[in-house]
Amino acid sequence: MENQRLLLFAALVFVLFLLWQNWLEFQARKYPPPTPPVATAPAGPGSAAGSTAPAVAPGQDVPIAPPPVAGAGQGPQALGGGQRVRVITDLFEIEIDTVGGDLRRAGLRTYPESVQQPDQPFQLLKDNGAEIFIAQSGLVALNDGPAPTHYATFVPEQSEYRLADGQDTLEVRLNWSDPSGVKVVKTYTFRRGSFLVELNQRVENGGASDWRGSQYRQFQRTPPKTTSGFFGSGVITYTGGVISTPEQRYEKISFDDIAKQELNQSVKGGWIAMIQHYFLGAWIPNPGETDDFYTRVVGGNRYVLGMRGAVQTVPAGSSGDFRTRLYVGPKLANVLEEIAPNLHLTVDYGVLTIIAEPLFWLLKAIHAIVGNWGWAIIFLTVLIKLAFYKLSETSYRSMANMRRLAPELTRLKELYGDDKQKMNQAMMDLYKKEKVNPLGGCLPILVQIPVFIALYWVLVESVQLRQAPFMLWIKDMSIPDPYYVLPLIMGVTMFVQQKLSPAPPDPVQAKVMMSLPIVFTFMFLWFPSGLVLYWVVNNILSIAQQWVITKRVEAGAAPGGSPKVEEGPGLGGQTRKLLGQTRKLVDLAKKSLPGQNPGDRKK
Repeated sequence: MENQRLLLFAALVFVLFLLWQNWLEFQARKYPPPTPPVATAPAGPGSAAGSTAPAVAPGQDVPIAPPPVAGAGQGPQALGGGQRVRVITDLFEIEIDTVGGDLRRAGLRTYPESVQQPDQPFQLLKDNGAEIFIAQSGLVALNDGPAPTHYATFVPEQSEYRLADGQDTLEVRLNWSDPSGVKVVKTYTFRRGSFLVELNQRVENGGASDWRGSQYRQFQRTPPKTTSGFFGSGVITYTGGVISTPEQRYEKISFDDIAKQELNQSVKGGWIAMIQHYFLGAWIPNPGETDDFYTRVVGGNRYVLGMRGAVQTVPAGSSGDFRTRLYVGPKLANVLEEIAPNLHLTVDYGVLTIIAEPLFWLLKAIHAIVGNWGWAIIFLTVLIKLAFYKLSETSYRSMANMRRLAPELTRLKELYGDDKQKMNQAMMDLYKKEKVNPLGGCLPILVQIPVFIALYWVLVESVQLRQAPFMLWIKDMSIPDPYYVLPLIMGVTMFVQQKLSPAPPDPVQAKVMMSLPIVFTFMFLWFPSGLVLYWVVNNILSIAQQWVITKRVEAGAAPGGSPKVEEGPGLGGQTRKLLGQTRKLVDLAKKSLPGQNPGDRKK
């Protein structure tokens, strides 16, 4: 009974956890966090209107705050813009706006929008519609000197760029100039086979005095739109800001956090990113560079996460470079790990990363052999079950013994009624005589739970499963089964497992346990089919193992099991002896009662 209570508790906690996550996501999207008013300062000479940049004394070698986002206070669509420069590579379809040289749109050609739209690149960066996500950069000069912010208008050298066959590098140049003689060339460098974009802002100082200023880079984004239905896709993943510092390798800066308090932190090294399910955008500074990380709220529901570098001096008649890198693409852990320290943590497995990473490595190794992610999940599940075979055997043997004693436990409950103290004592005596540990099946289950949860997040976070086909009607394992076949099979397997497990003596607990297959089937209707496939295979293997062990225990063939029972279904030898002694006592009691002895009846 205690074993069943623990299993019931674990199942209910899992259900409540999923419901709570979905409820929080639903509430966050239905009621976005409040937007605090944005303080503005009067514009000074040479600064953008409404700039929040503080006044900086000449010669003070400190970072300079960038100007506010374009269109602040004018609604989510008020971004402005000019001419678009189109860039096409083997991986990207990009649009760069001449206003600010912003990356306004970025389509990932090797990651289609959906299986039904194989020729439509997934739009990671976009500047229209309900969701906005763009990458911005610019320069700010000391003493109100000339510098192109993301308000400035650049002049492109071409209106369209294409990475030609046999060409490995493509450079896109945008030019800006000031009457004072200061010129800036903003150059984006794209490389074949890479989602990493290099950005260089070169200052050519043709003026009569030194130019001093710094660069800034930032993302501007709106929260994700509300999904249809309460459960949406069935999986809740984080969408929002992330920063990495030497003190905190991976820290989430949610939209709610940005709305509550602006970030202003000096960091040496590190990076900033805006992440979502499967994809991210990240600004990566040069190694050892010191930047100030900052956040802002603008335009009602637009959120800014950025970094600004230290002030550099460009002497008159010379030039200086401000270099940085921008990653726009999928969460490929092996690729991100080579770009910057801790960037691979954006593949967020949560607190069980130490377990999840080896599991994903093994999953990839299996896929390299079988060539199908669905079969890779099946074989990985088999390997995990083999690794935990002995633990599972202990658990199932304990369950089988509890099932064998179920009739006697029911009799004890009927015998003692509401006297729980006597009933518990009788149960303990029975367990002791039968050498059955009622909690013997709990520890093996608890040990396996972290591995199962880690594998759950591996399957959720792996972009490799996005639009990966399995077989027959399963064309994309990252979306729900279109015909709900796998969830229904999963529900049936859970029902079979319930039948193999001992029923709780408490009828209320028994009803709750029998309702769990229905509850889980309903929830799994919206889960990605890759996840459901894992649960189906795991359940089938568990049923096979549990059935064999249960039959062995009931037949007295399992090692350490009780001898086969000759009378009384499912009862062990010690229980049979106890019942025999009980019957003798009952017969003696009957004989001692008046009218029960044959000689008394004759009299």
